[in-house]
Amino acid sequence: MAESRPQRLWIAFGGGADQGWMRLLRPGFRHCFAALRDEDGWTVLDPLSGRLLVTRLAVDAGFDLPGFWRRAGCRVLGPYRPGSPARAWPAVAPFSCVSLCRALLGPCAPFALTPYGFYRAMEKIPHKQENVLDDGGMIG
Repeated sequence: MAESRPQRLWIAFGGGADQGWMRLLRPGFRHCFAALRDEDGWTVLDPLSGRLLVTRLAVDAGFDLPGFWRRAGCRVLGPYRPGSPARAWPAVAPFSCVSLCRALLGPCAPFALTPYGFYRAMEKIPHKQENVLDDGGMIG
């Protein structure tokens, strides 16, 4: 179904620390979350402590969600095309905001454990109008 309806993916990084241990992470990069845009609108995927929040936003399909997040103080990367399913065993890692965003990008997403490490790894990849991760890195 997802392949028949083109989607684009944006990843946002924010700085709130709703858990005490999150204060150990770099300010401004204590959490990351994602949004998928299709022809009908936006779906936000936000891995919160202990649960995954998936919300279909009740906004116009043309709403500028990445711009809204930027105005709210988040750093936003994208658009990307969601990656293809992995053809090998998944990596053994705890579920986190970073692991969710990496899973959305696909098996060739850069490895990172923290939101800041993930942001830095993604920033090193050349940006084009439309990005997709594959074995050769980012392509348009």
